[in-house]
Amino acid sequence: MQGLSTTVGLDLLLAVLLASVRAVAFLMLAPPFASRAVNGRVKAMLALALVLPVAGQLRGQVPAAEPAALIGAIVQQVVVGAVLGAFCALVFAAVQAAGDLLDLFGGFQLASAYDPLNQTQSAIFGKLYNWTATALLVLSGGHLLVLQGFLRTYEVLPLDAGLSFSTVAQVFTTGIGQLMLSALQIAAPLVAVLFVADIGLGLLSRVAPALNVFAMSFPLKILIVLTLGGFAFAVLPEVVDDIAGTLRETLVRLTGRGGGGE
Repeated sequence: MQGLSTTVGLDLLLAVLLASVRAVAFLMLAPPFASRAVNGRVKAMLALALVLPVAGQLRGQVPAAEPAALIGAIVQQVVVGAVLGAFCALVFAAVQAAGDLLDLFGGFQLASAYDPLNQTQSAIFGKLYNWTATALLVLSGGHLLVLQGFLRTYEVLPLDAGLSFSTVAQVFTTGIGQLMLSALQIAAPLVAVLFVADIGLGLLSRVAPALNVFAMSFPLKILIVLTLGGFAFAVLPEVVDDIAGTLRETLVRLTGRGGGGE
């Protein structure tokens, strides 16, 4: 009886270990948990809290307690968690990409600076859209939908199974297309106004060549973006809700055919 209880305890411990490795790799890349504002210890404790309720169901999926098998299983879970987290970051990046488009067309790109939280170089509206979307994701409970979708990956992709590379490639290809489309949809109205302003300035330069149209374009574009930016900013709550639902569904779809690596 003592040996049996020890074996069962070892299976449970290995299940918690492997599931936690997947969760930590996911939280390191998935928004809003990937931010440097979230302490590494908090991420580790959150990962452990996520896997403890499902660890009992995963104990039959652990490999043999041998060094080679354990190392291979740990690497596999790191890859699975990193792929899932990277896809979440890809989908969520559409919001910042929309802000970057406004910075590019509105002339704010010249004021870009290093963002220590995201460790990227971004301008004013890119930062503003990213921070606002992150806050909305937390306040609306969207992060709970993301975590719910991640927990379901333990059901559709056991610890002893790997991702299908063809499925990953297909989902990421679709995700890149959705990223560009979503960014254009968010920023398109204001970008269209800036494009019309460029056309008007070009015609003005032909009518009155003496005017320094180039010097006028920057303050005019900045004025337009600051005046009309609220209209594009107002659609962010709805966009964030759609993104949270998309992440939840796609996390499961990404692992649904993960019966084994290809």
